Amino acid sequence: MSAFDPDARPGSTVLPALACPVCGGELAPDALPRPSSLRCPLGHSADLARQGYASLLRGRHATSGDTAAMVQARADLLGSGHYRVIQDAVAAAVPGDARLVVDLGCGTGAYLAAVLDAHPAADGLGLDLSAPAARRAARAHPRAAIATADLWQPLPLADASADALLTVFAPRNAPEMRRVLRPGGVAVVVTPRERHLHEIRERFGMLGIDAGKAERLDEQLAGFALGERIELDTAVLMSVDELRAEVLMGPSAHHVDPEALDARLAAMEGTTAVTVAVTVSRFVRAE
Repeated sequence: MSAFDPDARPGSTVLPALACPVCGGELAPDALPRPSSLRCPLGHSADLARQGYASLLRGRHATSGDTAAMVQARADLLGSGHYRVIQDAVAAAVPGDARLVVDLGCGTGAYLAAVLDAHPAADGLGLDLSAPAARRAARAHPRAAIATADLWQPLPLADASADALLTVFAPRNAPEMRRVLRPGGVAVVVTPRERHLHEIRERFGMLGIDAGKAERLDEQLAGFALGERIELDTAVLMSVDELRAEVLMGPSAHHVDPEALDARLAAMEGTTAVTVAVTVSRFVRAE
């Protein structure tokens, strides 16, 4: 059954939270038990892909988000367990009474799945611009519903419908985050620190990290109260294949020459110690 079928998980908080990306109206499946689309009272339709995700994009888009190769690289790297410390910290930052957790820029769905594993009473909704990411995330967890959506446009969610938001290495649309988060709800934000991957960034031509990232985050989310902030700093040993996945799973993939990268990696053997250094911030929406 579809993750957007109310009979698939009675009491799920996902479907009531969704809003038509065109008019903001309520969405409901067109037919049960195998709906092919979600429709609002005005007749706007959002297709349900056979791979299990909904298309909540509005109009055409100049970019399509992460490519299939980038998504595969991210899945490979996250599957190594090197970022498990981040997944655990994100899950711990979500309140125990959260019923609906929305991951903005969910990627493969790995972080949302970790949260849902730690919070058995919660439902999850993952939003991402990339169709390859949505296809992968749709298989991430049985309580996670996934949709393609543009995070820079009005989010396809009702006002004050989410108990917790996740943005892990993802864009942040602060006004929309505030609109869809309930009063007292939390936004868990993960950002890289200057030391993150410093051993390989320059070596492989990866994008740099701005030293003022934390200050800009606080300014961006000035409408929220900072609840707590923790800094994670650990070293992991990455194989040559894992190094390649690390470089090609994010924005640096658009700036790195794959042939030049492979030539550098071919000269390497064994494992390389790499620093994982991020900040996990928990922001609270005022009552």
